[in-house]
Amino acid sequence: MTVLSFDQEGVDVVYEGTEFRMEKELIEEATRKSYPDVTDHEVLQLIEESPSLSGEPQRIVEILD
Repeated sequence: MTVLSFDQEGVDVVYEGTEFRMEKELIEEATRKSYPDVTDHEVLQLIEESPSLSGEPQRIVEILD
Protein backbone atom coordinates (compact mmCIF):
# COMPACT_ATOMS: atom_id res chain seq x y z
CA MET A 1 0.00 0.00 0.00
CA THR A 2 1.25 3.47 -0.88
CA VAL A 3 0.64 6.35 1.52
CA LEU A 4 0.68 9.94 0.25
CA SER A 5 0.86 12.97 2.53
CA PHE A 6 0.46 16.29 0.70
CA ASP A 7 1.64 19.75 1.74
CA GLN A 8 2.28 23.06 -0.06
CA GLU A 9 5.81 22.07 -1.13
CA GLY A 10 5.38 18.45 -2.20
CA VAL A 11 4.38 14.96 -1.15
CA ASP A 12 5.77 12.62 1.49
CA VAL A 13 5.46 9.06 0.20
CA VAL A 14 5.67 5.66 1.83
CA TYR A 15 5.96 3.00 -0.88
CA GLU A 16 6.63 -0.64 -0.03
CA GLY A 17 8.13 0.40 3.30
CA THR A 18 10.39 3.07 1.80
CA GLU A 19 9.81 6.70 2.73
CA PHE A 20 10.76 9.51 0.36
CA ARG A 21 9.77 13.01 -0.66
CA MET A 22 8.57 14.24 -4.05
CA GLU A 23 9.04 17.99 -4.37
CA LYS A 24 6.33 19.96 -6.17
CA GLU A 25 8.75 20.96 -8.97
CA LEU A 26 9.34 17.30 -9.81
CA ILE A 27 5.60 16.60 -9.85
CA GLU A 28 4.93 19.65 -12.05
CA GLU A 29 7.64 18.60 -14.49
CA ALA A 30 6.41 15.00 -14.67
CA THR A 31 2.74 15.91 -15.12
CA ARG A 32 3.21 19.17 -17.06
CA LYS A 33 0.62 20.78 -14.77
CA SER A 34 0.81 23.30 -11.96
CA TYR A 35 1.07 21.56 -8.59
CA PRO A 36 -2.41 22.57 -7.28
CA ASP A 37 -4.06 21.13 -10.42
CA VAL A 38 -2.41 17.69 -10.19
CA THR A 39 -4.62 14.92 -8.76
CA ASP A 40 -3.79 12.35 -6.13
CA HIS A 41 -4.31 9.66 -8.78
CA GLU A 42 -1.71 11.27 -11.05
CA VAL A 43 0.84 11.35 -8.22
CA LEU A 44 0.14 7.70 -7.45
CA GLN A 45 0.66 6.83 -11.11
CA LEU A 46 4.10 8.47 -10.97
CA ILE A 47 5.05 6.13 -8.14
CA GLU A 48 3.41 2.82 -9.08
CA GLU A 49 3.39 1.22 -12.51
CA SER A 50 -0.20 -0.04 -12.30
CA PRO A 51 -1.82 1.41 -9.18
CA SER A 52 -5.27 0.33 -8.15
CA LEU A 53 -7.16 3.61 -8.18
CA SER A 54 -10.33 3.91 -6.15
CA GLY A 55 -12.71 6.78 -5.62
CA GLU A 56 -12.77 10.04 -7.49
CA PRO A 57 -9.45 11.77 -8.12
CA GLN A 58 -8.89 14.87 -5.99
CA ARG A 59 -6.82 17.87 -7.03
CA ILE A 60 -4.06 18.80 -4.60
CA VAL A 61 -5.67 22.20 -4.05
CA GLU A 62 -8.80 20.40 -2.76
CA ILE A 63 -6.75 18.14 -0.49
CA LEU A 64 -4.89 21.07 1.07
CA ASP A 65 -8.04 23.10 1.81
